[in-house]
Amino acid sequence: MRVFGKTLAAFLLLAASMMPLQAMASDDTKGLFVVVTTGDVQTQMMAMVLSTQTVEQKKSVRMLLCGPGGELAMKNSKQTMVKPLDKSPQMLLKNLIKKGVTVEVCPLFLPNKGATPDNLIEGVTVAKPPVVAEKLREEDIKLFTF
Repeated sequence: MRVFGKTLAAFLLLAASMMPLQAMASDDTKGLFVVVTTGDVQTQMMAMVLSTQTVEQKKSVRMLLCGPGGELAMKNSKQTMVKPLDKSPQMLLKNLIKKGVTVEVCPLFLPNKGATPDNLIEGVTVAKPPVVAEKLREEDIKLFTF
């Protein structure tokens, strides 16, 4: 019985090594729900880069900007260029919006900043908590926070 088990294990290992890696890694994920709360420019940039890559891989992305992360959505916010792309996180955010990504700010952000939706860049809206809660519970959506 022991020889049979070892032979079977060796056969399964050999068969698995012959399968394409993609076939072994079944990816049923529909997409990402990305929450950006940090004011750190490099971390914001990584959130935008990974979101862009996700969209390019034909997966959905929905983004919520809260606290210091909400500054990304403001029309006249200070922009810092990040190497090696020589682009700002807001530049990548605008490209994501052009590609159809839903981008929202937390409903607490604008009133506590003394701002209105008119101060937001084009394509960004104010989140509605019941909708956010529903989207966070969707099947096959992964949550990433930055």
